[in-house]
Amino acid sequence: MLLALAVIALSLAALLWSADRFVASAAALAQRTGMSTLLIGMTIVALGTSAPEMVVAVFAALDGIPDLATGNALGSNIANIGLVLGVTAVVRPIPVSLSLVRRELPLLVGATGLAGYALANGILGRFDALFLGLLLIFSLWWLVRADTPDTLPESHGPTGSLAHTLGWLLTTLLVLTLSSRALVWGAGEIARGAGVSELTIGLTIVAIGTSLPELAACIASAIRRHHGLALGNIIGSNLFNLLAVLPIPALLAPGVIDPSAASRDYPLMLLMTLGLGMLLLWYRARALGRVPGALFATAYLAYLAWLATSAGPAT
Repeated sequence: MLLALAVIALSLAALLWSADRFVASAAALAQRTGMSTLLIGMTIVALGTSAPEMVVAVFAALDGIPDLATGNALGSNIANIGLVLGVTAVVRPIPVSLSLVRRELPLLVGATGLAGYALANGILGRFDALFLGLLLIFSLWWLVRADTPDTLPESHGPTGSLAHTLGWLLTTLLVLTLSSRALVWGAGEIARGAGVSELTIGLTIVAIGTSLPELAACIASAIRRHHGLALGNIIGSNLFNLLAVLPIPALLAPGVIDPSAASRDYPLMLLMTLGLGMLLLWYRARALGRVPGALFATAYLAYLAWLATSAGPAT
């Protein structure tokens, strides 16, 4: 227990440092390549901060516990909207661009609906993995095709060549991933000792832990006023969770999923995604402020309380 707590404390410090430097490097990369911060956020930053979810999904599927991977994908999306977006908006209101509402938001809503179709029969198979993977390829093509470069404030990130910027980006991403993985390990050890079910661990502790890179990166982006990175990271990470993380257990360990994933957790994820879409439509060309942010965070806390009272023990 003491070792787990010590690892959590050290990892949190590393997480905060690496998140700030990672965002600065991503903004500098956008300046050097001419890509918009939104596209950088939805692709490079989102892929980087979704790496923990992918790693967890691979090892969970190979270890014969695909429900952990499924719960991680769904729970991370719920955490990204409720926890990450909510806390980020409370820290600093997030301006919402019209291009985000017109182009990127429909992608997320469509991917959420199609992921629900894959889960509807209670089985995740290799056809579902292929179907979701093709959607991921289409989404990436659409994002790059529709990108519009923006004007960035002066970056305080690394200076020098493009190679130097990429080096900083990869280094800080590595620290970000390792520190969040260490946090997941510490929390997971405590939870398993308490006899919590694998699906619940995936939906809560692992989902929150693997969402820590998104949370840290989004707060750092908001503080640095790189708002495209913040919203792009949230929407892009949710896309990757649905179209890259969810297919992993379907590909490596196809079979029946825990019924709670489709009957309890997916509907909540869909509801929160639609709620996010409605708010982004309402606040388009304005800032998503602290009140809706607090509402999202409160909804997420209520979800955790619901899980605590409804989820069964490990079998």
